[in-house]
Amino acid sequence: MDTLAYLFGLPPIDRLHHERTQRIHALIRPEAQPPQPNTSTAADYCLAHHSLEGAEAAARAGDAATFDWYVAHPDAGATTSSIPTAVGTRMVVTPTLADLPRSPISETPYYVLGPGTEPAQPHLCNLATDAYASAARAGFGDLLAAHAVVLCLLRTKNLGETLDSWTISRLPGTVFMDHVDDPVVLARDLIHEAGHNWLNDALAATGCKISNTTHFHSPWKQTMRPAFGFLHACWAFPLTMLFTAHALNSTTGDLHRFLTAYLDQQRSLLAGTATDHACALELISDDGLRHRLAAAHRQALAL
Repeated sequence: MDTLAYLFGLPPIDRLHHERTQRIHALIRPEAQPPQPNTSTAADYCLAHHSLEGAEAAARAGDAATFDWYVAHPDAGATTSSIPTAVGTRMVVTPTLADLPRSPISETPYYVLGPGTEPAQPHLCNLATDAYASAARAGFGDLLAAHAVVLCLLRTKNLGETLDSWTISRLPGTVFMDHVDDPVVLARDLIHEAGHNWLNDALAATGCKISNTTHFHSPWKQTMRPAFGFLHACWAFPLTMLFTAHALNSTTGDLHRFLTAYLDQQRSLLAGTATDHACALELISDDGLRHRLAAAHRQALAL
């Protein structure tokens, strides 16, 4: 049986996290004692990328004080202001969307932890804590533990409004998202974005190179998309469907109706990908990764 623990437990990802964390720390702090083999965690991996981006930006700007701060804080300062959750300590911040930079490293806005970072207000930290707990109860704890370490909460919206969320490959383990004042909806969207981070790491860890010349029709975008984006959608949306099906057992009222409508919509969209998804999976050279992508898709289709 392809349990959620099996889906997310891809051993090459752990090796990737440790090896890249070591390389980043060695680059920023070459005089520091290297960690023991296999001791770096997924959180270390995420925060090391924040420190690397911050240090590089400071160096380019000639800001010696900020560069030195990152050298002294390979966790980008997160340890002192993180919060405990069901999946480990997390950093929850609320940057203003209009103030987020855009640069050649990302087509979308992003945020890098730094000396001026402040944690989110207590009620938003509590919302995030409850969301992580909701996801963990549904079996997604391992996914969020390793791939949703830094949570950037953006705009507050009403239930039913369009929620924008995204990740960027230069900051693995970080998610950016709008939110409503409900932990179950936040958990659903955390799972979606963490799924994208997981797949990026899985492709890198297994050395899979997906051709950008092959395209498939995406029912979510209503357009032809490269295989990379198509496979990402056919992984992340099924994960939210599996979570939503579980969450429906413990919700009522408007939230229950909202989630029911969401699951019905996703069933219809996913059904149209069955044939193309089988073809797209042929582009995945690693057996373990291909099997996991197929299993999540198959389980969601069966809901």
